[in-house]
Amino acid sequence: MDNQRLNNKVKQRDFKLNALLEITNAINANLIVGNLLDQYERVLKEHLAIEKILLFTKEDSWKCILRFGVQKGEIKEIISDDFFTQNKEITLTAGRSKESFDLAIPIVQNGQTIAYVLAGDNSEQEIRMSPVIKHMRFIQTLTNILVVAIQNRQLQEESLRQERVKKELELAAEMQAILLPHHLPKNKDYEVSAFYKAHQQVGGDYYDFLELNENEVMFCMADVSGKGVSAAFLMANFQAYLRSIFAYNSGSLVNIVHELNGRVMQTALGEKYITLFLGVYNKSERSLRYVNCGHNPPILGDQNGYTQQLKLGTIGLGMFEELPKVVEGRVLLEPDSIIVCFTDGLVETENLNNEEYGAERLEKVLLAFFKDGISVINDTIMQSLNDFKGEAPYNDDLAILSCRFH
Repeated sequence: MDNQRLNNKVKQRDFKLNALLEITNAINANLIVGNLLDQYERVLKEHLAIEKILLFTKEDSWKCILRFGVQKGEIKEIISDDFFTQNKEITLTAGRSKESFDLAIPIVQNGQTIAYVLAGDNSEQEIRMSPVIKHMRFIQTLTNILVVAIQNRQLQEESLRQERVKKELELAAEMQAILLPHHLPKNKDYEVSAFYKAHQQVGGDYYDFLELNENEVMFCMADVSGKGVSAAFLMANFQAYLRSIFAYNSGSLVNIVHELNGRVMQTALGEKYITLFLGVYNKSERSLRYVNCGHNPPILGDQNGYTQQLKLGTIGLGMFEELPKVVEGRVLLEPDSIIVCFTDGLVETENLNNEEYGAERLEKVLLAFFKDGISVINDTIMQSLNDFKGEAPYNDDLAILSCRFH
């Protein structure tokens, strides 16, 4: 009898060692989480005769990642941190029945409880030592190895995901740097300067300045709703299409805006929209034609101290398949007039008192430093903004395109 008992103990010990080895080998073989859980279930159910199990792991909240021997259906109780340590029989609703468990076995790693195993028997009337009680320590050890491996796998996957995101951001940032004009003109006809600051690594703001012919130039400022990679890719598509339109059509800005709206609808499928200020300046006539598509109105100032906001146009592109009435604005520019185009990241920046910088402060800076060089004016605007916001953070992409027309 003693020999038989000893042999059984040896067999059980060997089985447990082999089970631990199998789980470890499966982990080292990088099996997916589902396969690891299948192997774990087989050991408990077939070899240890455990009749029902719920395995919970802690993420943002407790989540059941394995169940067997329990009614199918949603586990209705909201599992809280103290649920497992209540000094009473552990009972919860699973499917249509109440399920009771003999033990809640904590799985502890570095002083933190990272999982709980709820284990129990279905044959409560049978007179025998419960396998749950008999194998509790082994269940705890096996589960610890499994859960730590799953957490490490999740950390590894998250690290790979973050690395992919990082590479996507780097690619988008490189693409965005290519899109923005590198050399803005400074000549007898006009002087142009720009500033750009992305809230994240990449953003959805875009500006451009393009000489259409010997007599006309196009300039624009645009802002995609949202931020990050998706906004940057939509803006890249928009920039390519905008330039292609002006390669064959520099006529009616109304028609161009309708074309751009159709393109944005095709690309963004109504999930994003673009605000745009689009202007064409004629040197010989000293005239500016423009359409403002829901964008922050640029500020036009002249040497007499007069300012106006360029508001005429329509709604943002991509909001509707067909734009409502589109109005093309026209204005004659006094010599040395300045137009400051910007995105909402400038005028909506707040200080610690939740006050916005606003267009009025921008106008005052423009008039106070009107005679300075255009790049100096942009630098002064940014200095004024930084002084205003103090320690408050930037909350959006920010772009400025300033043009002086001699």
